[in-house]
Amino acid sequence: MSAIAAAVQRYLDKRAVNGFWQLAPATEARYHGAVVIPALAEGDSLFTTLASLAANPSPALERFLVLVVINHSEEASAAVRRQNLADLQRLTVFAANSPLNLAWLDAASPGLELPARQAGVGFARKLGLDTALSFLDWTDDPLLVCLDADTLVAANYLTEIDRHFRETSAGAAVLPFRHQPAADPPQQQAIDRYELFLRSYVLGLDLAGSPYAFHSIGSAMACRGSAYVRCGGMNLRQAAEDFHFLQKLAKTDGVVTLHGTEVYPSARISLRVPFGTGRSMTRLLEGDATAVRFYPAGAFRILSDWLQLVTQDPDADAEKLLLQARNLSPALGDFLEASGWRTTWSRLQATHRTSQARRLAFHGWFDGLRTLRLIHQLCDSGLGRGEPEKLLPAFFDWAGLGETVVLSEALEILRRRDE
Repeated sequence: MSAIAAAVQRYLDKRAVNGFWQLAPATEARYHGAVVIPALAEGDSLFTTLASLAANPSPALERFLVLVVINHSEEASAAVRRQNLADLQRLTVFAANSPLNLAWLDAASPGLELPARQAGVGFARKLGLDTALSFLDWTDDPLLVCLDADTLVAANYLTEIDRHFRETSAGAAVLPFRHQPAADPPQQQAIDRYELFLRSYVLGLDLAGSPYAFHSIGSAMACRGSAYVRCGGMNLRQAAEDFHFLQKLAKTDGVVTLHGTEVYPSARISLRVPFGTGRSMTRLLEGDATAVRFYPAGAFRILSDWLQLVTQDPDADAEKLLLQARNLSPALGDFLEASGWRTTWSRLQATHRTSQARRLAFHGWFDGLRTLRLIHQLCDSGLGRGEPEKLLPAFFDWAGLGETVVLSEALEILRRRDE
């Protein structure tokens, strides 16, 4: 058994989801990659997504398994149960006439539902990804791709994912995205604002030099099978599972942006998770002006200065760096003290003897979540949050993107920058 296959088996034995769910239809085939799609009462959206996948070239389709996880909680409503059972029946018919290597997990029929404490998109993704591991060809390093049941893909989606991983050493990738057109002008305005907020945050991270400057969107990420196993697999969170998964991958194998194709998430309204696209859309359309408030460029300037302090002088002691941080921003100093900076940095320096090792260890500690918490504290300590018309020009000036306050133009500029 190869080392990579042995690592996979250890993962399956110790960390994979254990249960009674079985792949249908049964297969002994092994694939170069798998596209995993959680589906919760999706109806037509799921089959529109599958049709967009089926438009990819036949040679690519032959190499990928498409695995749908039809799921709901044992506490699901009658309407959700009916839709999922209908989708299961429809999958059987669809598969018979599709070029996809289509299979599914039934986590919706009576006796197969997800336990209430495990229900959520994190568990459904993990169930699908863990199951797919046993149907991949481990003579090479196969690929795992995450997609959502309401997200469309370009006709070169699988081809470009395959090309990307042949040409990069990084273990994971995020894909360019743009939301589908909304149903009406108010919804379009809401999704444009939300997408612009997402992009401005990642732009700020990029300008600050953060290694976590990538989008965290569940329907727009992929990784090598070995990277999936090495980072410990998908988490079980009911929301933000994509953020935490990519953060783990960034620490173990690296996350880069894939170029050359796009995915198109839905702009739909949803209350399924406590935050994210659907929840923000709902609040915006209800007139909640605080639903999506933008961060100021000044917060990312402080972040940039802090990251440079440590990375340029990783041999400095904790007290010196803390004093310099407090000179940059008292709020930054307070944040670091509350985060246990003195103890943490002293420990990292003792454990990692070279400057490069200390830089890597620092970024492992000062990760994407800690970065987000710092940005929030900086805003809460006086920098504030506000409207994009007022705050975006400073980002664009810093990035050398010109001057614009027209939000539709700003969104398109940032989309092109991410492609």
